[in-house]
Amino acid sequence: MLSIQSYNSSSDEESTENSTEELLPIAEPISKELQKFSIQKDLQICATPTVLPPPVDSDKILIHPDTKELTFNPKYDELFAPVVGPINPFKTQQNEVERNMLSGHIEPAHVSEFQFENQRRTFASFGYALDPSVSTDEQGLTKVIGSTEEAKDSDLKTVFEKTHLRPLDKRKRKRNNNPDDIDGFLGPWGGYEDEERVSRPTDEEQVELQELISKKNRRGFQPEEKLVEEKTVLHIKDAVDYQGRSFLHPPHDVGVNLKADAVPAKCFLPKSHIHTWTGHTKGVSAIRWFPKSAHLFLSSSMDCKIKLWEVYNERRCVRTYYGHRQAVRDINFNNNGNHFLSAGYDRYIKLWDTETGRVISRFTSRKVPYCVKFNPDYNKQHLFVAGTSDKKIICWDTRSGDIVQEYDRHLGAVNTITFVDENRRFVTTSDDKSLRVWEWDIPVDMKYIADPTMHSMPAVTPAPNGKWLACQSMDNKIVIFSALNRFKLNRKKTFTGHMVAGYACQLDFSPDLSYLVSGDADGKCFIWDWKTTKLYKKWKAHDGVCIGCLWHPHEPSKLMTAGWDGLIKYWD
Repeated sequence: MLSIQSYNSSSDEESTENSTEELLPIAEPISKELQKFSIQKDLQICATPTVLPPPVDSDKILIHPDTKELTFNPKYDELFAPVVGPINPFKTQQNEVERNMLSGHIEPAHVSEFQFENQRRTFASFGYALDPSVSTDEQGLTKVIGSTEEAKDSDLKTVFEKTHLRPLDKRKRKRNNNPDDIDGFLGPWGGYEDEERVSRPTDEEQVELQELISKKNRRGFQPEEKLVEEKTVLHIKDAVDYQGRSFLHPPHDVGVNLKADAVPAKCFLPKSHIHTWTGHTKGVSAIRWFPKSAHLFLSSSMDCKIKLWEVYNERRCVRTYYGHRQAVRDINFNNNGNHFLSAGYDRYIKLWDTETGRVISRFTSRKVPYCVKFNPDYNKQHLFVAGTSDKKIICWDTRSGDIVQEYDRHLGAVNTITFVDENRRFVTTSDDKSLRVWEWDIPVDMKYIADPTMHSMPAVTPAPNGKWLACQSMDNKIVIFSALNRFKLNRKKTFTGHMVAGYACQLDFSPDLSYLVSGDADGKCFIWDWKTTKLYKKWKAHDGVCIGCLWHPHEPSKLMTAGWDGLIKYWD
């Protein structure tokens, strides 16, 4: 170390002389002088004192054991020795490891990218890898371990060398590249000669292909599956009268002119229960009058059966129709009554001959049809529409079985279809709590009615004069919409008192438009006054849900109800 005594001289030469004169050998006295040394106030201290090199005859002691100070300026190799020197953070990892490895010297090795990838693929393919590094053998010659020659000696191969052919390595393909052979042309798609290729799709694939083709061609798809046995049973012996007319012909001896278009002048409230039709083993889902005369009525049930009943005389079950695998959801007559449609949960819509019970045709869109309705126009009796569970209203042509139109605007399953405005338009309701009005054969709704206060309306009935629509709302109300131009909600006419939430209870008007009748979930039947919305009468009609009510179009006070107890009752 340098003893600092006289640094007050500004001359460089003096400072150099003083520094050289005061240089002392590094030994024990240095530390003692430093202890006695006192710094004067006007002295200037040098921040980089000079360290003397060790004497020639002294041993190289890097750090003094007492002062823990450097005894000389070490070189790079001495300062970064493996044991003495610290790890240099500014050196690369490779050099750092080389200089600080205690176990010995590390020799760098290089493997080419090709050799590394070759051995990696060899290991992935054959399960072993050869050493691609370079080494020296006993004779002093260099060789590549893992080369082709050594691999041949050891019977080991790499992926870039030929190996023995395995049974499936080379297979002969079937070839037919002749473009003139239209049926047998294979091209690049020919299979192997020993390959058993299935040329035909499976049954499930065939059904999917046919469904895709039918959708592309807008045709109704009928899958080839085992249908339920379609049959009918005639329960009466006198199917024809003395003139050869079938039971579809209205009778003349019942005291009512069933062919008249005139409605009763005045309707009255029914007072007593006069008849019960039994035959369904499960709940009744829908009842429909025979068109115009209403001397017969049709009923569908959850027992998968459809029955035709007499209204007058003996009130017998005329015919039973078997044809659905699951419960029947809806039924509808055409204008003449000689045909009717049935929609079931087995996703089929079937067209029946009412008199013979024969199934004329079947329709399906692979979705559950919730409602089905013939077009009421006489020149469009071959067309019918069905609301399905996939939010669509599909129009079929019964002559060809084709889908001729799709109305796809609803956001939920379609529940009802009602024709208005002289059958030029129809109204649909859906689970999306909306009401839409459509022009016939135009797949864009002309009117959309939706309100935050509206609920789903699963049953809709038009008034006899065609001016109003009565809708069964799921908030235990019957709401009235105008069926003319504006389709506006009539807020003054709201019928309440019954409990129908969760059930599609069918409702009906009296023929003279003086009463409105509906069932409810408790099995009761309710009758309101149309003008005042006052509840006139209610009574217990069924043990289960009273799902349907129909007022006879030619009788002033006769009412029919159907329930989930499987009974159909007649009231007068």
